[in-house]
Amino acid sequence: MTMRYWIGGAALCVAALAVPGAAQQRIGAEAGDFRLNDQNGKVVRLSDFRGKTVVLEWTNAGCPFVRKHYDSGNMQKTQGAALAQGAVWLTINSGAPGKQGYVDYAGAKASLVSERSKASHYLLDAKGVVGRGYGAKTTPQMVIVDPKGVIVYQGGIDDKATAKIEDIAGARNHVLAALGEMKAGKPVSVKETRSYGCSVKYAEG
Repeated sequence: MTMRYWIGGAALCVAALAVPGAAQQRIGAEAGDFRLNDQNGKVVRLSDFRGKTVVLEWTNAGCPFVRKHYDSGNMQKTQGAALAQGAVWLTINSGAPGKQGYVDYAGAKASLVSERSKASHYLLDAKGVVGRGYGAKTTPQMVIVDPKGVIVYQGGIDDKATAKIEDIAGARNHVLAALGEMKAGKPVSVKETRSYGCSVKYAEG
């Protein structure tokens, strides 16, 4: 039986985590269900997308490593490829109020426009419940959930742990590679990598 932890929050942010901790968010395990408000205040649940591949992306617009992938267009390219394959892309901001990268609803909407993001939803996780539950340590950090709800990849977006745009050209994009293998009906060959970037700016306590 799955344990559920519901965190209250009326207008600001509603979050739910279906498993007690990050230790259970492992490759081959069922992804913990959650619900968060998106940029429009709509409640979005991971389980809403069962039957589809879902990509989770932790973000912080003030982080130079995030800037590397957005300013170059690499993140948008990856998002577009995922959507073209029928996947759902959920950008998650687990930054706390007052911390670098934090956004409210208006900020999330503005970010989608300014970043030219192709994300399906921009989710607000100001209390950090979902981020901590998934063990998100950096921005960016990526998780891929297959149509059965199982985690098939987690870690960095690529294998060049720098903030230099020029390093993208020679990098292996782990997300694109995994999506390509899934489309071809093959198992994901690189299932887990070490993420890199800025630390997620969680609320204290």
